Parts: sequence; C-alpha cells; structure tokens
Amino acid sequence: MHFDQREQAALRAVGLDTADLQAASDRVADLATEAAADLEAFFGDGGTFYSDMDLAHASDGVAEHAVDYLDTYTHAADLHGWLRFETWGVRVEDGRVLSEEVVELTLSGRHGRTRFATDPGAL
Repeated sequence: MHFDQREQAALRAVGLDTADLQAASDRVADLATEAAADLEAFFGDGGTFYSDMDLAHASDGVAEHAVDYLDTYTHAADLHGWLRFETWGVRVEDGRVLSEEVVELTLSGRHGRTRFATDPGAL
C-alpha cells in the first residue's frame, strides 16, 4: 500500500477500512499504469513535437523537438521514464495527458513541468 501512515490515519478517520485502503491503493497504481501507457502512445514511434520548454534557441516560447521515444515504468503511484530526443535525453518523473494534442511531463533537472504538443498552436 502506498499511503503513508498519516494518509492511512486520515482515510480511516473518514470511515475507510483496510480493505478500502487497499482498493484505493490498487486503483492509484492502475491509474499510474494507464497514464504511462497513454503517454507512451502519445509519443508513439517518435516524430516532431513542440513544447513550452525554456530553451535558449526557442525565441517564441515554443521549442521544436525531434523525439525518438518515451519509455516509462511505474511503481505503485510513481511514474518514471526516459524521453529520448534526437541528440539527448531527459529523465521523466511524472506525467499526464491533458488532451489528444497535449501532454504534460515532469522532467528532471532544470526543465521542471513541460507541456508537449503535436501542434505548436495547441500550446
């Protein structure tokens, strides 16, 4: 179960028992797995994507990227992975689908939370 002791105590205080906590924990893990699959499907076989990543060579606030792939893995509620660009890569620490055209990834290092889109106008 991924809930810490304080979270478990709070959930029990509102009436959840151990079976409820386990069911909620399992559902959170399932949602993380589903999110990882959805994010990988978004990037598919790679291609050109656009982001709001702060890069020195992106003068209009939108950066263009050649993405090779996104590889993810989950552990309970945690979603991690690796986003591989044409010439570099970055660790992914979380993510979610915002729409059919836009996802948001939490990237390690200076990049933080970054939105990626299939069309620059969607950002």
